Amino acid sequence: MPLEDRTARLTVLIDPRKKALLERICAEQDTTPSQVVRQLIRRYIEDQTGMPWSPEEPDVVEQRAGKRS
Repeated sequence: MPLEDRTARLTVLIDPRKKALLERICAEQDTTPSQVVRQLIRRYIEDQTGMPWSPEEPDVVEQRAGKRS
């Protein structure tokens, strides 16, 4: 899966115990919490828009999502 060209920071506050468990599981699976969160966000976007994720500009995705109504 190609990496997007640009990135933006998202700060998420979670329970320290959940963070520790997430980090431990990620280490066991040779991944990072950031990779897991990006995957969850892509899946959420796909579920909400009914379309596969594409790294197009957000306004294009929003226009397409509006057409599904």
